[in-house]
Amino acid sequence: MSDGRRGSSKIHIVGMGDDGYGGLTGLARDRIQQAGRLLGSQLLLKQIPASDSERIVVSPGLDDLHESIESLPDDGQDSVLLASGDPLFYGITRYLIESLGKDRFEVVPHVSTMQLAFARVKESWDDAYLTSLATESLDRVVDHVRTAERVGLFTTDQASPSVVASALLDRRIDYFTAYVCENLGTPAETVTQASLTDIVGKTFSPLNVMVLVRRHGAADQPAAVQQPRVFGNPDEVYLQSRPKRGLMTPQEVRCIALAELAIQPTSIVWDVGAGSGSLAIEAANLASKGQVHAIEMDAEDYALMLQNAETMGAKSLIPVHAQAPAAFGDLPDPDAVFVGGSGRFVPDLTAAAAKRLKPRGRIVINVNSIDNLTSVQQVLDDQGLVCDVRMINIARGCYQLQRVRFESLNPTFLVFAHRDG
Repeated sequence: MSDGRRGSSKIHIVGMGDDGYGGLTGLARDRIQQAGRLLGSQLLLKQIPASDSERIVVSPGLDDLHESIESLPDDGQDSVLLASGDPLFYGITRYLIESLGKDRFEVVPHVSTMQLAFARVKESWDDAYLTSLATESLDRVVDHVRTAERVGLFTTDQASPSVVASALLDRRIDYFTAYVCENLGTPAETVTQASLTDIVGKTFSPLNVMVLVRRHGAADQPAAVQQPRVFGNPDEVYLQSRPKRGLMTPQEVRCIALAELAIQPTSIVWDVGAGSGSLAIEAANLASKGQVHAIEMDAEDYALMLQNAETMGAKSLIPVHAQAPAAFGDLPDPDAVFVGGSGRFVPDLTAAAAKRLKPRGRIVINVNSIDNLTSVQQVLDDQGLVCDVRMINIARGCYQLQRVRFESLNPTFLVFAHRDG
């Protein structure tokens, strides 16, 4: 594999929009005019005016592209590789610089069609879920869409807007408004706004971007549960409140917390700030002959918790629609307590719950700020509990251009404490 240390020849990766050569900047045109060789697909090369440059058609396959670049002579002449949009945004540049080295390339980006699409529908894209169906499976994309607020998709011939809409509706994800943006930047530009149902069966130009915008306040529909796990179920099998916060305790953190709670079949458990109930439901699976009191004051989250508990068959879960710590008065003393959530009330809730903990009982607190971490540790020390803490950083793998990369979840702290007999 090359490390990029060759002679003086450079390869300029120049992005082009759907508007072709006429939409290029002066710098991009200059690079093209001065190049000894032009590389690209037949479609892109046809848009460049006739010149003395050698023209080399390259296939879209990554291995073929790598071979075409490697076979270029190092004769002092610069080459231009034509790409679509911004080559650094779901484009070929990441692969090329990783496999051939940065020093060999220069990048002249164009405005991404994804950026143009969000501009056309007048939606912010700084927190949107963005991906290409050329590099990710439709099933994986659908599961990400389920919990997103806004989505931008590069579609393909096989995964067209109609196919995407059908896949979403098959999974009861019907709470998005769809925009299909075709031929952006050209005289044939069209933006279609419709429901997902209306998109099914319709055909669009191959040059399109699909934007999905969640209807305000719509809750996620859970994925179908083939065989529920005792604990550690994927986040997407639970109804979640959006756009408020979704699951308060992600799958990986939930597993660690439940392990540290050491729940037994007959345990009495409190889940303080249960949200939509993911941890309480899995605690109920573990304490199948005990009681899990899931305390939640928010009416929307409480309603979602009831639906999730019914779907997952959590028979020992006892929902408590009330505000903590006032709700503690009517509850039996716990063997295990989980305190979730954020804000300045977490230390007070921890103190009130710890006072009720049975001998040899265990408490786990999930906090996301250093200030709360320090306050919670002090509260537990004051109660005479043995305390420990973990900072948890989780990154989930996803695939792009046939390679795995990782998306990090927000770091969080789990504080573990127990009362010696």
